[in-house]
Amino acid sequence: MVPLPPEEAFVLFTPRGEERWVEGWEPVFRCPVDDDSAPGTVFETAAHGESTIWVVVDRRPGRLISYARITPGSRAGTVTVTLEPVETSVAASEARGASLVRVTYELTALSDEGEREVRRFAGGYQAYLSSWEEAIRGSIR
Repeated sequence: MVPLPPEEAFVLFTPRGEERWVEGWEPVFRCPVDDDSAPGTVFETAAHGESTIWVVVDRRPGRLISYARITPGSRAGTVTVTLEPVETSVAASEARGASLVRVTYELTALSDEGEREVRRFAGGYQAYLSSWEEAIRGSIR
């Protein structure tokens, strides 16, 4: 859960918005882009020592953003983030609202090393998402 309403939380899951809370996340846009969340936008990252190419494939502001991603020679797939409003008490949400965030990865290994990485990632997925929640909360305090 993110302690912001979906329309405010959405930007945290855009390419440039993730820079606010993901250490080492520095998207590189090879072509100038005004709206980094527009479908068709392409960017690259070098987070975690890997080069990954990303394409925004779908966007519904305040509701959903979806990416195709390829880490050459390792794995490819999609990442989809959906946001839903959550009814919370005024004290808990500071009257701002909150969002339930669902993150879905669908990955295919492209090599033996990619297969090991997909298995490692799947095994630590819940802890990974918990680290996202903690990092996001720390970035908006």
